[in-house]
Amino acid sequence: MSAGSTRNAHVGWLPYIVAATFFMEYLDTTVIATALPQMAQSFGVGPNSLSLGMTAYMLALAIFIPASGWVADRCGARTVFVSAIGVFTVASILCGLSQNVTEFTAARLLQGIGGAMMVPVGRLIVVRSTEKARMMQAISTITWPAIAAPVVGPPIGGFITTYASWRWIFLLNVPFGLAAIAVALAIVPNLRGTERKPLDLVGLLLSGVALTAILYGAELASQPATNPWIAGAVVLGGLIVGAIAFLHAKHHPYPLIDVSTLKVPTFSVTVITGSFTRIGIGAVPYLMPLLFQVGFGLSAFRSGLLLLASALGNLGMKALTTRILQRYGFRMVSIVDVTVAGVFIVACGLLTPNVPLALILFVVFVYGVARSMQFSTLATLAYADIPPQQMSGASTLWSAAAQMTIGLGIAFGAVSLRIAAAFNGETSGHVFTLADFRLAFLFAGVLTLLSVLGYMGLARNAGQSIGGGSRGGETTAKS
Repeated sequence: MSAGSTRNAHVGWLPYIVAATFFMEYLDTTVIATALPQMAQSFGVGPNSLSLGMTAYMLALAIFIPASGWVADRCGARTVFVSAIGVFTVASILCGLSQNVTEFTAARLLQGIGGAMMVPVGRLIVVRSTEKARMMQAISTITWPAIAAPVVGPPIGGFITTYASWRWIFLLNVPFGLAAIAVALAIVPNLRGTERKPLDLVGLLLSGVALTAILYGAELASQPATNPWIAGAVVLGGLIVGAIAFLHAKHHPYPLIDVSTLKVPTFSVTVITGSFTRIGIGAVPYLMPLLFQVGFGLSAFRSGLLLLASALGNLGMKALTTRILQRYGFRMVSIVDVTVAGVFIVACGLLTPNVPLALILFVVFVYGVARSMQFSTLATLAYADIPPQQMSGASTLWSAAAQMTIGLGIAFGAVSLRIAAAFNGETSGHVFTLADFRLAFLFAGVLTLLSVLGYMGLARNAGQSIGGGSRGGETTAKS
């Protein structure tokens, strides 16, 4: 379907309405961690008992994200998007009214179904409705919630649980959800696919099992009481099933996940190399609060205040992202920015309570700037060369990869910290020192720096079709 046939006077507002729903979903996911102790007390159980609710949410994401593109093509993007917001909002109410772990788990499962459809379909609506010349700005707009929410979520969650009730974390979604539904019904076009493809049930099963195992293994790895070898085995099993799913998709005439999009060099780099980058950078939001609270001995509130420097870097960079990409191009920006991110991730591990506050804030701020720039660069470049008929498949694959790397980033941070503790002679895995954090941040920084090699293979004029700067050179990625 041609994007031109769907454009109307309201098309410029689409990225903002989609971004608002993204922020609702991402914020809800990040603030819940701070509310777990209070929730456990309300339910009369230990905090670990609530992990089932977290796992149920990830399970729903793993199963339904791969199907989101097919459902949108068959039923219409607006229909699915509005329905997903409705499901997410109703599930939020049920989460807020839950009286026990069983009710909460069921509500989180329903909420995961809404989130799994809302995020990839919302992204699909934007990329299908936006002309190439405006794509960079549009993608930048819908990317900021994923960048900002993990940073501002914990302070907000801490404030709500301290001065109100954990139930408001979920109930506050209701007015935002209702407003989003009303606006979406008014301005979002009901885009559909150009052909009615049969549902790839085998692909749905394989992708669901693969993503579930990877995300569940990542969750296990982040738990101090879990044997890391068991978690690693679960992740490995997921990767093996994922490889089988990949081979199936390559030979299926109508695959649920269109892996042929990986033949597009710019898209392939953002999915494959970008995954390693996101894992390395994504370990920091897990490690940094622990560094400040455990390593520095600060309260959760004071730690949250320090993390606001990263949030300022994240949000402040959004105003400059488009101009920087237009001036220097995607290849140059990716190489330089990932290098800066890797160096400052390592620098985070060198911080101590004796370091001047101004220097701590500077390091955290620059990390936030680099994180924002790279995530926006990846999200924008991904769709630069994707033909219209493959937009649905690209959006589905991108969403699945992005969701996986969120969980794997947390797991990488947790496992790195546990390996560092073992290396430094700590066997319990529950008490961490500054030396442990120094090594964990080093691991995350090195992984981020190694991903630079992938960006070096980009063509110098990569992304030029959507306004990325070019210094000349090849039109395809280097082999």
